[in-house]
Amino acid sequence: MTHLLDVRNLVTRFYTEDGTVHAVNGISYTLDKGESLAIVGESGSGKTVGVLSLMGMIPDPPGRIEHGEVIYDGRDLMRLSDAEMRNVRGGEIAMIFQDPMTSLNPVLSVEYQLVEMMRPHMELNKAQAIERTIELLDLVGIPNASSRRKDFPHQFSGGQRQRVMIAMSLACNPSVLIADEPTTALDVTIQAQIIDLVNRLKTKLGMAIIWITHDLGVVAGLVDKMIVMYAGFIVETGPVFDLYKRTSHPYTLGLLESMPSVNSTVASDRLTPIEGAPPDLLQGASHCPFAPRCRFVVDRCWQENPPLQKVSSDQYSACWRWEDVRDARDL
Repeated sequence: MTHLLDVRNLVTRFYTEDGTVHAVNGISYTLDKGESLAIVGESGSGKTVGVLSLMGMIPDPPGRIEHGEVIYDGRDLMRLSDAEMRNVRGGEIAMIFQDPMTSLNPVLSVEYQLVEMMRPHMELNKAQAIERTIELLDLVGIPNASSRRKDFPHQFSGGQRQRVMIAMSLACNPSVLIADEPTTALDVTIQAQIIDLVNRLKTKLGMAIIWITHDLGVVAGLVDKMIVMYAGFIVETGPVFDLYKRTSHPYTLGLLESMPSVNSTVASDRLTPIEGAPPDLLQGASHCPFAPRCRFVVDRCWQENPPLQKVSSDQYSACWRWEDVRDARDL
C-alpha cells in the first residue's frame, strides 16, 4: 500500500558546546490521505523536532538530520533542494504553530501576510488573492472578514489570531496539516473551539492531520491513531482507542493515570504523577530510556533498549513487560 506520508528511521541530532543532543532517534510512521494522527509526549520528547525535520526546518548548525527518508507523495523530501522544499512547505504540507503572536508579523496586516503566502504557490493576481483571503478568514470564523482583513495581529484576540494562523495554513489547499500544540496558549473554552474548528475543516476539506500535543485528553475524539514519544523514541503506537483502553507501555499508562477524570466520584481521588524527570538527551540510550521512572522495570530493561514489537493487529509497544502493563490498565 502506498501512503501519502511515510517517515522511515528519521534521526536528528543537535551539536552543542555541551555535547550531542539525541533529539530524534530513528522514528518511523505512516499517514494516509484524510487520516488523522496524534504525536503525544512530554516537552523534550522529540515531537516537534520530528515534524520540523520532515519539513526541512531544522537550523543547521546546530541541528542536523543524520539519517532517514521522508516519502511524501512518492518523493523523498530529504533529497529535495531548498527551492523544491519551499514549494512543499505551505503548498503541500502546512503547519500551525503554538504561539500565533510570535508566528504572525506584528507590523504587517493579516491581508498582506496571507496574500504574500499564497503568491509563491498559487497563480493569483492581487484581486484574486484578496478574495481568497476574505474566503479563508470567513471559513475559520473571523467575523466581518471583509473589513477585518486589513487589521494587524494585535487587533485580534488570542483565539482569533490562532484562527488567522489556521487560515494561513489552509491558504494553498495542503494535503497534510501539522498542528503543533495550537491550543497551548489559549484558555479552555477557546481551546475547545479551535479543536472543533480543525476537526470540522478536516472533514470538510479532506486533509490529513498530524496533531502534536502533550495532552492525551485533547486527542481522544480527534484522531484515528496515536504515537507516544519519549526521549526521542516512539514507545507505543496504534489506533487511538487501543492506546486508551489496552495500553501496553508504562509511559503511556503514566500519562493516562495523570489525567483528571470527569467520572471520579471520590473527593479524595488524586492524580498519579509520573515520578522522576525525563532523561538527559546528551546521553545515548544503551537501555530503556524510561527505566529510571518505570514501576515495571526489570534487569533486562537496564541491559537493552526494547524495540517496537507487535502486541495486537495494529498496536506496537517498546516494552519487555507490555503484557503486565496491559493487565495493570485493566484493573
